[in-house]
Amino acid sequence: MSAHYDIVVIGGGIHGAGVAQAAAAAGYSVLALEKTALAAGTSSRSSKLVHGGLRYLESGRFHLVRESLRERALLLRLAPELVRLVPFYIPVYRTTGRRPWQIAIGLTLYAILGGLMRENRFARVPNSEWPTLDGLNARDLQCVFRYYDAQTDDAALVRAVMRSAQSLGTELRCPAEFLRARRDGERYFVDYLDERTEASCTATTLVNAGGAWANTILERITPQPAHPGVELAQGAHIVLDVETHAGVYYVETRDGRAVFVMPWHGKTLVGTTETPFSGDPAQARAQPQEIAYLEQTFRQYFPDKQARVIESFAGLRVLPSGKGSLFHRSRGAVFLPDDPNKPRVVTIYGGKLTGYRATAEHTLQLLRTALPKRAPRADTATLPLRDAG
Repeated sequence: MSAHYDIVVIGGGIHGAGVAQAAAAAGYSVLALEKTALAAGTSSRSSKLVHGGLRYLESGRFHLVRESLRERALLLRLAPELVRLVPFYIPVYRTTGRRPWQIAIGLTLYAILGGLMRENRFARVPNSEWPTLDGLNARDLQCVFRYYDAQTDDAALVRAVMRSAQSLGTELRCPAEFLRARRDGERYFVDYLDERTEASCTATTLVNAGGAWANTILERITPQPAHPGVELAQGAHIVLDVETHAGVYYVETRDGRAVFVMPWHGKTLVGTTETPFSGDPAQARAQPQEIAYLEQTFRQYFPDKQARVIESFAGLRVLPSGKGSLFHRSRGAVFLPDDPNKPRVVTIYGGKLTGYRATAEHTLQLLRTALPKRAPRADTATLPLRDAG
C-alpha cells in the first residue's frame, strides 16, 4: 500500500526546503521531491545576500522591504554560522544617477522600516577612510555611504533548512523526479522516479516549488491548474581572482542598473545581470556579453586591480509578465492556487532568498482549508539553522 502524506513538496531549492520545514513544524506529514540535488538551480546561483532590498523602495514596495528586513533579523539570530552582517558601501560620483540626498533619504527609510535597530543605521564614510576601500576609484567621487546587510552561502542555507525539516519528520527523496499527479476525490495519486525506480504515494495537497520548472510541473498534474503569464530573467555572476575585503559594494552600471561587488571565499563575486531567457532552464549559462558587462563594471570602480574571470554562473528568476524593464519587476513571491476557495495545489513563483520563511508560512496558510488538523511540533521563527560544513 502506498504511503500517504499531507503535503508533497516538489522542488529542493530554498522555497521547497522552506515549505517542507514549515509544514513539518506545523505537524503535517511531508514528502519532499528533488530531481537532482538540493539547491541545484537558482538557489545556489544567487548573489549570496540576505538583504532587505534597498532598491525596492524606489518602486514603493515598502511591505516587501519591511518583511525582508524582519526575516533578515531572524536569520541573523537563527543561523549565525550561515548568515552574517557585513558592511555595504554605496559610492556616489559626479555622474551617478541618484544624488547623495536621495540615497540618504532611501537609507533613512530603510532604517525606519527595519525598526531603527543599530544594524540598520547608516553613515557617510570619511574621506580619510576612502583609501581603505579596496582601491575604489576616487576620481570624481563625491561621497560614500555605509550601511549593513547580510551575506550567506545560499546552497548551505538550503541544506540547513532541509536538515531542519528532516529533523521534524520530512521525508526527502533526492534524486527523485516528479512524474505525474492525478486527483481522485480528496487526494492526489503521485508518481515519481526515485533514482531509477518508479514509486508512488498519495497526498492531500501539493506544493509546486519548481522555480524555473514550475509550469512544466503544472503540466504533469491532472486536472491541470491554470498557467500564469511569467517570464524568465537570467542573472549572471562572475568570480574574479582578486580579493576584496572591506565589504559589499553597491554600484551603478553604465545603464543605471545596480550591481554588487563582494568578497567571496578570498575572491571577488560580481553580479548580477538581467537578461531575458527562453529554452531549457538547465542550460542557463552566463553569456559572453554578460561576462563582459560585469567585467567592465568592476574595472570602472576598481581600475587598479588586475582581475581575471575564473568562474561564471547564472540563475533564473521567475517574474510576472508585464511591460517595461525586467529590472523593475516585483521580486516578491507570487502564489498560484488551483482553487481560490479551497486550494489543494499551490505554485510558488519568484520570491527572494531572504523571505523564504515568510513565503513558506503564506503557502501553508493557503492550504489550511484542505489540510487536516495537526498538533504543531515547532515554530520556524525559533528553530536554529546550523552549517554542517
